[in-house]
This record gives sequence, structure tokens and C-alpha cells, in this order.
Amino acid sequence: MDVRRRPLPPTSPDHARPHHHLHKNQSSAVVDHRLPSPTPKASDALPLPLYLTNAVFFTLFFSVAYYLLHRWRDKIRNSTPLHVVTLSEIVAIVSLIASFIYLLGFFGIDFVQCFISRAPHDAWDLEDDVVEPPQESFHDHRLVTCPPPPKLIHPDPLISAGDEEIVESVISGALPSYSLESKLGDCKRAAAIRREALQRMTGRSLQGLPLDGFDYHSILGQCCEMPVGYIQIPVGIAGPLLLDGFEYSVPMATTEGCLVASTNRGCKAIYGSGGATSMVLRDGMTRAPVVRFASAKRASELKFFLENPENFDTLAVVFNRSSRFARLKCIQCSIAGKNLYIRFTCSTGDAMGMNMVSKGVQNVLEFLQDDFPDMDVIGISGNFCSDKKPAAVNWIEGRGKSVVCEAIIKEEVVKKVLKTSVAALVELNMLKNLVGSAVAGALGGFNAHAGNIVSAIFIATGQDPAQNVESSHCITMMEAVNNGKDLHISVSMPSIEVGTVGGGTQLASQSACLNLLGVKGASKDLPGSNSRLLATIVAGSVLAGELSLMSAIAAGQLVKSHMKYNRSSKDVSKATS
Repeated sequence: MDVRRRPLPPTSPDHARPHHHLHKNQSSAVVDHRLPSPTPKASDALPLPLYLTNAVFFTLFFSVAYYLLHRWRDKIRNSTPLHVVTLSEIVAIVSLIASFIYLLGFFGIDFVQCFISRAPHDAWDLEDDVVEPPQESFHDHRLVTCPPPPKLIHPDPLISAGDEEIVESVISGALPSYSLESKLGDCKRAAAIRREALQRMTGRSLQGLPLDGFDYHSILGQCCEMPVGYIQIPVGIAGPLLLDGFEYSVPMATTEGCLVASTNRGCKAIYGSGGATSMVLRDGMTRAPVVRFASAKRASELKFFLENPENFDTLAVVFNRSSRFARLKCIQCSIAGKNLYIRFTCSTGDAMGMNMVSKGVQNVLEFLQDDFPDMDVIGISGNFCSDKKPAAVNWIEGRGKSVVCEAIIKEEVVKKVLKTSVAALVELNMLKNLVGSAVAGALGGFNAHAGNIVSAIFIATGQDPAQNVESSHCITMMEAVNNGKDLHISVSMPSIEVGTVGGGTQLASQSACLNLLGVKGASKDLPGSNSRLLATIVAGSVLAGELSLMSAIAAGQLVKSHMKYNRSSKDVSKATS
């Protein structure tokens, strides 16, 4: 129902004077319709105007609260009992209570005033059409003090405009392309118009890039800006991967032939040998701001303060306010001249946790400003984290989930499934993954192709593909066991950065892949267990991929298999969705 305020009566000389109307049955009777006296307000009892009174009590409340908090903090630091108060503190406590009572009652005053001042005749017209007041009487329709209802939001004229007209507006620059979703209120239509405008401006066709069949509203404000379509990446299944006594069918999104088949062969070898086992060694996302002081001495003082165990509990309380899942675990500092790099590590539940840890870091920096007012925060990230870049700190200290996964592959499986020998695999691993990587000066790259498997699983499950850089840090070890008959293989991955909530994990396709693995969403029983399980599955899949590729190289099958599965004579450019 359309809710409108009745229009005020038109102002005219006649309305400016007192009105005397004759009733139908009493032509001689005169009725006085003079304007009523102003309605009393609840706030009239205050000695000052309402807005000044509010300002006084708001200022008083926050001032004394700030004063008392500082006084109590000093007492805690000096081991002074909190119940020992001075005269000024007593006055501050009384003022705090009084201002709190007033502010609590202020909203009640406004609520009561709303009903006291309501006119005897309702000022709202709930009919769709405005009805003129009867001629026999005159009603005073002055605005009451209650807040009016929200005005009708007139639809943007672009909604009713044709697509061709909007495309021309985008091309001319009159309408920014990024604002189409908010202006039109239809994400798919916005993508189609942006796509058409792009094709006209560039003179290049986007035929073959799908537009239909995707929920563009699901990515609005969280995954991708200014979409014009979506990329189709096939998803293959490797497995079952027998890991820690459970079987997993591993989804891998890739366009590289042989990758899924090779990983699947590794899973078969692991399954035939009794499965693999894994262990999560560490779990903690990091963020490292950089701050600057006027001298290296002052930077060192903050370093000593942050690394002092006696201060950790206080900093943890401040940090953990950012989220019910964020828990500060440790602080590591590195100094460069008068610049201090502070690496915070915290657990983040089932989220990958970059936003969570950043909010906690911001809380701590604001807290530190009280004791270190000369601290200049240069940036919330100083690259000591280190995110989306190869860095020794991640290789040594870890970031995200640090996982080790191992398996013993039986001799008969090595021969029948992998088509090679234990001795050949051990020698190849030493000369390729260890010595060869060292000769190349590799940083965390002591493996055959861990990044292949990590990237494919990341894309399929909605992880951040750029974090493949540090998540693929891996050292693959192989050695002969059981008198040289069987093969012990392990992968150690110190910085697998995954989550099962937030970001791309919420999209339908990626959510389905997480559901296939049994790690969709947050764990209700044990927060963080889903993301840790996903990290172990990634490590187990890398183990399978390493085992199969190394076997193919040792047996001289790499080139042959790629020529068979990774090349095609088809002209796929003519195939469109």
C-alpha cells in the first residue's frame, strides 16, 4: 500500500483568517476553528535545549569513561588495588553513572514525545489516492515530531531504458561501466551490457566466452568486479586417495593433459600399498606490518616489548577482539635500521584468514599507539608475512597449514603400477629434486611438480590461486626401506594456505567440490578442522602426483605420455559453448 503524507492545505488569504463555517442543520451557529495551542513536549522540562543537553551528557560520558580506563590501566601496571580510589575518581564514577542514566532515558524521552505530540487526527494517508479534506471543516495537518517514514525511492530511469541506449552511455563515458550493477539492479543484464560495450570499443569479439548459465549476483562485492562472462575449466577426479584411513575423490580443475591421469595413477599406487598418513604440524595465518621510529633505539624498545612473554596475554586479548575465531599464537619481530617488521601469527578457524588477521593486527597497532605515540605505521603489510611471494620466512617458519604426508609403496606396486624400480626412484629424487634444485638455487622448490596439483585443487575448491606460490613450497624425500625392497616417500609442505569458508568457496561450483571432499563450510564441532583436513588432502594429492611423475621420468615415459594425452590435432578455436 502506498503510504503518503497528506498535503498541506493551500495557503490563501481566506485560510490566513479564522474560518466560520455554517453547519448543515444549524445555519446560525458559528464554530471557531482557530489553530490549537502548541502540543507540550517531554523535553520541555529540560533547562537547556534538547540538543545542547544531549551534547553535554555525551561529552561527559565518554570523557569520564576514557579517564577511568586510563586510571585503571595505570593501577594494574603499578599493582595498585582497584578499590582504592581518589576523590577525582569518585567524582568521575558518579558522573559516568549519571550520564549513563540520562543517555539511557534520552531514547525513552524521544519515544514518549513521539506519542504525546501526535495530533488527534492521524497525519498519514494509507490510501493510494490523496483524498481532499471535506469542505465542512478544516483540520490542522502540521508535521508531528515523530520521524516521517522513508520517502519512496524512485526507480533509476536506467532500469526502464533500453539496452542499446545504456550501451551507448557506457561507450561515451556518461555512465561508468563499474556502476551498472548498482544502477540496473540486475547483475546479469549489467554483465551483458558491459560485454557489448567492450566489444564495440575494442572491435574484438568475445564469442566463445560464455555469458549465460552463471549466477552473477553471487560474485557481487566479493569475488569479481565488472564481469563480462566466465571461463570454463574442466574438472577431473583423481582417486580414490586413501589418506589416514579415509577415501577421497579429489577434484582438479586444469587444462593440462596428463595431470589428472598421472595423479590418479599415484593414488592407485598409494591405495594398493595400504594408504598414506598425514600430520598437521602448525596452523597459523600471518600478517606483518612495518612501523617506523625516529631512531633504531626506539624500534628496539618496541621489539623487546612485543617479544616479552609478560606482555603477550594483554596483546592477545586486544588481537582476539577482531573475531570469535581469531586467536593470536605468536609475534616475531625483525628490525632493519629504525624500521620494525612485526609478524603476527594466529589461528583463523576454517577461514583462510587474511582479513581476520589483518583486523586483529589493526587492533594491536591502535593499542600500541598509547605507549608508543611516536610509532609511525607505514603499512599494514610489510612483506615479512609473506603473501603470494616466494620467501624463506614461509619456508622456515610456515604460513597457513604446515603438513607432512608419507607412504610406503610396496615393491610389487612400484613395478606393476609405476613401471619402474625403487632404486631408480631414489636415485632420481636425489639428483633431480634435491641436488638439481640446489644447483638452481630453488626456494622451497625441492619437488617435481607440487604446484601443478596445488593449483588444480585450489581452482576447483575456490582458494586464492595466487597463493599457490607459497602453498607449493614442498620438499619430496624418497628412500628405500625394508632391506631395499619398498619405497618410503614423503612430502613436507610448510605453508598450505586454504579455507573452507569465505571468498570463492561460496560459489556453487567450488562449493560442490568442497562438498565432494566432505569439507564444505565451517565445522560446527571443531572450528578449523575442515580447513586442516583440506590441507592434508592437498598434501596427499601432491604425494600421489610426485610419485607418478617421478616414476614416469625414471621409466622414460614422460615425453611419450604427454605426446599422447597433452596434444590434439583438433581445431578447438571453432568450438564454442
